[in-house]
Amino acid sequence: MRYLPLAPNDRADMLAQIGAAGIDDLFRDVPADALNARIEGLPNHASEMAVSRHMKALAAKNLSAADAPFFLGAGAYRHHIPASVDHLIQRGEFLTAYTPYQPEIAQGTLQVLFEFQTQVARLFGTDIANASMYDGSTACWEAIAMAGRITRRDGVIIGPIHPHYLSTAQTMAKFTKDVIRVLSPALVADAGDDALIGMIDDATSCVVVQYPDILGRIPDLARIADAAHAKGALLVALVTEPVALGLLESPGALGADIVVGEGQSLGVGLNFGGPYLGLFGAREKYVRQMPGRLCGETVDADGKRGFVLTLSTREQHIRREKATSNICTNSGLCALAFSIHMTLLGGEGLDRLARINHSRAVFAAEKLAAIPGVELVNTEGFFNEFTLRLVGHDAREVAHRLARRGILSGVALGRLYPDALDLGEGLVVCVTETCTDRGIDALVTALAEELK
Repeated sequence: MRYLPLAPNDRADMLAQIGAAGIDDLFRDVPADALNARIEGLPNHASEMAVSRHMKALAAKNLSAADAPFFLGAGAYRHHIPASVDHLIQRGEFLTAYTPYQPEIAQGTLQVLFEFQTQVARLFGTDIANASMYDGSTACWEAIAMAGRITRRDGVIIGPIHPHYLSTAQTMAKFTKDVIRVLSPALVADAGDDALIGMIDDATSCVVVQYPDILGRIPDLARIADAAHAKGALLVALVTEPVALGLLESPGALGADIVVGEGQSLGVGLNFGGPYLGLFGAREKYVRQMPGRLCGETVDADGKRGFVLTLSTREQHIRREKATSNICTNSGLCALAFSIHMTLLGGEGLDRLARINHSRAVFAAEKLAAIPGVELVNTEGFFNEFTLRLVGHDAREVAHRLARRGILSGVALGRLYPDALDLGEGLVVCVTETCTDRGIDALVTALAEELK
């Protein structure tokens, strides 16, 4: 069946239906300077070769993660991804496969998603996991909404999580009327878990805790879970760096009721910010309140093993008012990449990778903390990410100066929290297996010089 584009009268009817005079009215909320923005130096007409050459020259101005000492983290992590991952996900049967509504022609996709669910459930320490979601931030909100359906409460307590995740939750809460209370991070030693526990009351639906948190600290999930359960609330654990679970105890084993996260670290890569991969696990008793969909194992008419969509309580499948989510798809290709990378690592490989990350981070933290004017905030431990306090210096300005020297030193908290003056001296540094001794020494030398 050939594609038939809309005719002019079709467009006119659609515009009239929504009260727009023309196509331009659809873009009236976009600032004029952004709407009329042009690629610098590109003429109206140019050959394909000329455009390609020009775009490559523009791209060369970027400082690539592969071309510089790289210590950025804060929710997006650089890890080595085996070449076999990219090779396998580009096979036609995976690359072109879409939503597997017809199991008789989508057994490969369904099996991958089934195995993906198993891997995520084991990683998170939960009974079940769904067949992936958009990304970590929307998965976090879906967990909050799920907790509200289970507890029939609307009070949400959120610990020091990534501000982008918090922003997503606050945006959605405007429509659901959930009441969100936030415990902000602090560079100085504070009550930490005690402050969070002290906020829990009888109206609390769930407590959302990042593990490790935005500063790299490792909260006591078991203690927070006990406190939440004592008040009839659920614990939602948020994991932005799944490699950490190769070393840390799983959130589910520590009492978390729902565990969500971002799967970008394994198989997906940085990709300039997307597409990414949402992870979602929960206790089995909550399965019918879980968003997204669930793949299950069965047998066919001949008794052969097969896979099907077991649970799909999304609004395109059932009545909207009964749906557990408006998530309309899953990041299938990213889930495949995650699953392949996890399979290549295996349990022992993930453990070794996690230990390498931690040892590299400890090595770097000790050298950086020895610089005059630098304080290590994470005095009680961390995984591969830690926060430095650059006493008397705006960390954002220091990070910019180091970038001009060819070193991507970390994420300044002033960038994430522009209105929090008390966080301005904080720099979140991430060290993975991709960081070399040479790169760490370059960061130590350059930072010491910048702080003199």
